[in-house]
Amino acid sequence: MTKLTDLTIAAALNGLNKGEFTSAELTRDHIGAVENARALNAFIVETPELAMEQATASDERRKSGRVGLLEGIPIAMKDLFCTKGVQTTAASKILKGFTPTYESTVSQNMLDQGMVMLGKVSLDEFAMGSANITSGYGNVISPWRANGDDKQRIPGGSSGGSSAAVSARIAMGATGTDTGGSIRQPASVTGIVGIKPTYGRCSRWGVVAFASSLDQAGPLARSVEDCAIMLQAMAGWDQKDSTSVNMPVPDFKAVLGQSIKGLKVGIPKEYRVDGMAPEIDKMWQQGIDWLKDAGAEIVDISLPHTKYALATYYILAPAECSSNLARYDGMRYGNRVEGKDLNETYELTRAAGFGDEVQRRILMGTYVLSAGYYDAYYLKAQKIRALIARDFTEAYKQVDVILTPTTPGSAFVIGEKQDDPLKMYLEDVFTVPVNLAGLPGMSLPAMLDDKGLPLGLQLIGRPFDEETLFKVGSVLEKAAGFTAKPDMGWVNAK
Repeated sequence: MTKLTDLTIAAALNGLNKGEFTSAELTRDHIGAVENARALNAFIVETPELAMEQATASDERRKSGRVGLLEGIPIAMKDLFCTKGVQTTAASKILKGFTPTYESTVSQNMLDQGMVMLGKVSLDEFAMGSANITSGYGNVISPWRANGDDKQRIPGGSSGGSSAAVSARIAMGATGTDTGGSIRQPASVTGIVGIKPTYGRCSRWGVVAFASSLDQAGPLARSVEDCAIMLQAMAGWDQKDSTSVNMPVPDFKAVLGQSIKGLKVGIPKEYRVDGMAPEIDKMWQQGIDWLKDAGAEIVDISLPHTKYALATYYILAPAECSSNLARYDGMRYGNRVEGKDLNETYELTRAAGFGDEVQRRILMGTYVLSAGYYDAYYLKAQKIRALIARDFTEAYKQVDVILTPTTPGSAFVIGEKQDDPLKMYLEDVFTVPVNLAGLPGMSLPAMLDDKGLPLGLQLIGRPFDEETLFKVGSVLEKAAGFTAKPDMGWVNAK
């Protein structure tokens, strides 16, 4: 019999419906898996007692015929989502000990659909990073190892705790947030599926803010179908979030397996960047061939302002971060370091509470918003952002969906790029344009590279057309037949 922790969400829901096992049994096995995999450092807070309470309540609901979309499914919650009565830190020392008295809209939606929460998983501090090495609670380690190599590798970021937990089979799915690629990039390097929905599809209320015009919640899971189930449970209009869009949430599962014959797939020439690993180009071509074989029409397109996307992002995102993070001063919640007066207390608290990367981005953001530089940097970046969005609008007059690589390479060794922020920022070169344009994007595993590490393909869709992503994603998933999973022997031996 398949181990319960190896099941997909869809398979687990099927087993629960048939009475083959209970949510309590499913949850108990996952709690044990979390305990055995602590070497990954994926969780900041484990909530086994709460999870068992929720699982028991789910089993009772199922007996009475009340079954939600995630009924009885053990999920890991990124520690950026406020959870009532459970510490929420955004992986920052400045919020250590902060226990919200309210629930984020996304996590409440999932609880209403029967989710069981295993705990809060780690991330790059305040979601700032692409490797999960800036967390105030230590590096998260990928469960993957390269062939003949025992070096620790990154799980991607910022949602690295989420991707590590799902890939390692210690959570059936996990929530993530994506500001510049923070769902898709970690999904790609750990061999799982992740979708960043259209900006406004999921509420941001109760999610600790990084860059408010870019942040968007979404799911990470081990199949396209699982992500469809999770996103339907997460999404929906929220009157508490002024950027939430009041429109129906489709049945994303309904489009899975549908034909894509005649669908037009755009291939942007600008995504063939200098220094791209040969296996990335090979994988991209393989993805094109799979879609051709399925009856799709391949169309070459141009997104001419793509080359400015990364620079634009690293002006706008830090600017918004410097504004959002001004509220963390130790006065109302979180850690406080006392000084001789109020100003020194602010200075000492923020210096001790924020890590190097967060401080770097606050300084960058404050600089570009300052008098004399606002027009030269911030205003110009906003104009470029509009041009990037227009490029996509023009492209979608010719095509239905766009196919690109997700990342420029596979997971690198922890510490390899740590001293060079520019190299780290280049990890998001293929994902950032999607956030700037507010579009939906999905990453799914396509193949292993010559080191035995996962590589992902990215699909980019029209605004609020996640259905096409799921339809095309299910075709790619079937063609790829990706069944590789990390060898957990080294983890369980610790």
